Amino acid sequence: MKSHNPHSKIAALSLAMVLYTSCTASPALHPMVLIPGAGGNQLEARLTSAYKPSSLVCNRWYPLGKDPDGWFRMWFDPSVLLRPFTKCFSERMKIYYDPDVDDYRNAPGVETRVPSFGSTDSLLYLDPNLKHITSYMEPLVTSLEEIGYVAGQNLFGAPYDFRYGLAAEGHPCDVASDFLGDLKTLIESASDSNGGRPVILVSHSLGGLFALHLLDRAPASWRRRVKHMIALSAPWGGTVEEMLTFASGTTLGVPLVDPLLVREEQRSSSSNLWLMPSPAVFDGARPIVVTPNTSYSSADIVRFLRDIGFPEGARPYETRILPLVERLPPPSGVPVTCVVGSGVETAETLFYGEGGWDERPEVAYGDGDGTVNMVSLMALQSAWGGVKNQSIKVIEIGGVSHTSILKDEIALDAIIGVVSSINSEISSIIGEVSSIKFEVL
Repeated sequence: MKSHNPHSKIAALSLAMVLYTSCTASPALHPMVLIPGAGGNQLEARLTSAYKPSSLVCNRWYPLGKDPDGWFRMWFDPSVLLRPFTKCFSERMKIYYDPDVDDYRNAPGVETRVPSFGSTDSLLYLDPNLKHITSYMEPLVTSLEEIGYVAGQNLFGAPYDFRYGLAAEGHPCDVASDFLGDLKTLIESASDSNGGRPVILVSHSLGGLFALHLLDRAPASWRRRVKHMIALSAPWGGTVEEMLTFASGTTLGVPLVDPLLVREEQRSSSSNLWLMPSPAVFDGARPIVVTPNTSYSSADIVRFLRDIGFPEGARPYETRILPLVERLPPPSGVPVTCVVGSGVETAETLFYGEGGWDERPEVAYGDGDGTVNMVSLMALQSAWGGVKNQSIKVIEIGGVSHTSILKDEIALDAIIGVVSSINSEISSIIGEVSSIKFEVL
């Protein structure tokens, strides 16, 4: 049912919060773990003697601001806006597939680490010196603090190296697997330090896929550690925009950056391969990319990778990714609420001309959140909604984009309403709210 009065929805959500806070003077909140999306947390690097820069500009002196052990923030660094340093950033961020070990590794001479695991610190701002323009989860964390969450006590963060994705069973993916192990331990610790109460997982974008696979791979006895999963803007079946990323590069919204300078680095990311349009979700008979000579659907990704000049991506996609995405795992009995944006123009078909892959394509748009197509946002509900022992609800917020869902006032009200209802067990209210479509005025 579509509501033409979003304020009635906010009232319902507010009622959930009021009823909860009135139940007890000292509410016992379920601990929460925040899982960011790709590019949603800081990433640090250190250069060793094995690092061979492509130019003098990229020498080991850059950047000047390093800690005593040589570590510096690689993501996000504002110098990426300057063309010579864009190339430095790209060659340091790039990862390599090693066919001999069937896994990915950093560029030679580049060590990386994820700062502040367990804390929300690296999720708040991508650059703490540029808080206004690099704010990420800060508005959401502030909203959670207003209803009683305290960072480090019952509110935790799970940042990760977002360049590395998971792989199908039987294929190593050391970095991503280590993250799932760390996330599992963090959930246990958060629960144990909060009286054994099960944890609420709140994920954004790619973080939702990691959380879903964690639940799928964990034993049923362990899944009782998780009370609820709230998935914000999750690309369950990938996105058409990833085809644009691989073909022509993308700036990820960073101004002044030439997408061709970062295309090679973006192609190297195994998590980007994971986010290619899944043939299990996108119609394999419908073209996604059209050129003067041929077209490509979700069933043609291997041929597409070869044709764009990235044949080295064909084998890992075919062996590591395809078997991983052929089946969207169930949430395994853990209740899931998907909060998604809609009504934002989202790339649905890319039309390339005679200029080839280096030219920007013409784009036909469809529904989605500006990044993720609606069929992908709804894929978990489509696959598992109504199945016995699976509880999946969707809150759709019109006019809210993929990233603004973390900042928009109505979106934050919706998220806080879900969190409050989980804590107060007011299932009737959240059930009613979940069936209503929000509209941003």
